[in-house]
Amino acid sequence: MRRIAAAVLLLCLLAGTAGGIQIVEFCPDPYQPGDPDEYLVLEGEGVLDGYVLSDGEGGYRFPPGTRIDGRLTVARGGPAFERAHGYLPDFEIEARTAEVPDVIPNGNLLMANRADELLLYHGTTLVQQVAWPADVHPREGQIHYQEDGVWDPRPLSIGQSRLLPATFEGVAVTAFAAPDCSYEVFSAAVAEAEHEILVNVYEFTDEKMARDLISARERGVAVTVLLEGGPVGGVSAEGRAVAGALNRSGIPVLSMTTTDAAHAKYRYDHAKYLVIDGSTVLLGSENFKPGGYPEAGLQGNRGWGVLLEDPKLAAYFREVFLLDAAGGDIVPLEGTAAELCTPWAPDYTVEFTVCRAEGARVTPVVSPDTSALILGLIEGAQESIAIEQAYITNETGHDLNPYLAAAIDASRRGVAVRVLLDSAWFNTEGDADNDEMVGVINRFAAAEGLPLEARLADLEANDLDKIHNKGVIVDGRTVLVSSINWNANSPAFNREAGVIIEHPDIAAYYTGVFEDDWNVSNEEGAGGAPGPDRLKIVAAACILAGLTGLYLYRRRRT
Repeated sequence: MRRIAAAVLLLCLLAGTAGGIQIVEFCPDPYQPGDPDEYLVLEGEGVLDGYVLSDGEGGYRFPPGTRIDGRLTVARGGPAFERAHGYLPDFEIEARTAEVPDVIPNGNLLMANRADELLLYHGTTLVQQVAWPADVHPREGQIHYQEDGVWDPRPLSIGQSRLLPATFEGVAVTAFAAPDCSYEVFSAAVAEAEHEILVNVYEFTDEKMARDLISARERGVAVTVLLEGGPVGGVSAEGRAVAGALNRSGIPVLSMTTTDAAHAKYRYDHAKYLVIDGSTVLLGSENFKPGGYPEAGLQGNRGWGVLLEDPKLAAYFREVFLLDAAGGDIVPLEGTAAELCTPWAPDYTVEFTVCRAEGARVTPVVSPDTSALILGLIEGAQESIAIEQAYITNETGHDLNPYLAAAIDASRRGVAVRVLLDSAWFNTEGDADNDEMVGVINRFAAAEGLPLEARLADLEANDLDKIHNKGVIVDGRTVLVSSINWNANSPAFNREAGVIIEHPDIAAYYTGVFEDDWNVSNEEGAGGAPGPDRLKIVAAACILAGLTGLYLYRRRRT
């Protein structure tokens, strides 16, 4: 009899977790003081009579006859939940508003921030149990969710999107490289806009790009600009001058930042794209700054960008923009009346024009939702991987960056891997930055005899200001163009935007750009822009040489 009872209990447990009602989402440590917006979500079909939620100390059940058809949200307080999420929950624990029905409490179920558990009973049968930190690892603002039976497949915070991978066929692609031809693509695309331009970019300081958008607004195009409200170092004086000029023209400039109403959705809004007329997307590695989009013939950054023409793909990015531009963390960015100006830049000999191709297969890569697609791209390589990055950092003091680790693993199965990193002073003068990373990669190659090599870009030889790219080419057929840096933060906590493009002509174009940068950069390292320490040394040497010369001159005269 005991065996039969145990079997029945096991079947009940399996039925409850596999096909019945279960907890699929909860947030025990939201941002609001006192956590009045903590909540959980049940999912399933049927009547909730007999179901009880508990934390082992207090709990609640639902009014008789309550049905669930899909998802049902229970929050501590309806108004607090609405402030955080923009809509009311289905039930609330503490009676706060007449529009939201109350559960029937038995004691007080309060989810502790750091350690607690949720128990779902049907009658006396334990249907489901989830505990933290045993089953999930809590962090302020994190939503814990179950997907395909797995808790927290990626970090998810309050307000963030949960986009699924999507691929679009038959896309027309115009590929371009900075500094060679980036601005001409941007300017032409904005000039052709007829109805709407949506801009999401980390930093916007470029005068001529601002004037292009103002011209579009003056001919009746609705333009909206979304910026990061707290970039590293703060919004610059040039950025506030651009915001002021855009605002005075009637263009709303919004910023994503933590406010009294809501916490910022993402650590940084680091994306760099615009959507035009619901049919075209311009996206790349570069901010809207003079170095990223210089006029042809002026020096700037090495970056990659694409113009993508496809209404369905544009609708995807338009949805991303509208999701990000809504909520209590979005506020107007106050600009200034300062005059716009473009800084001087050295002359540059243009090497690359645009490349246009039809019929490409394009998969958006949006961080943090689908950044894992980059791992899949690298892990699927069969012949070659070319990587050009502003920088690569390790996740901890001893664990390799996961994208780099995947590339090294690819070389172990015979894939030829090359890694080119920036050599500007700010990426090489620390104790653990690009020059050390190049050494680490090359030591792996030497120790294991791998078809793997890393170099620092020779900026002077190629007349570039810096490498700001975040690109990958796989097997000469597939290209990643994106804003995603290879660090711990960018793929997991930032809003980033990129695309994986499958087309041989586009891959050949970027391979040509990569080879040009690679071939002038030797294995020993490369010359970068002089940094403050180097400039001090040079200045001191000049002063010393001058004093020595003066001393010798005086000795000769005595």
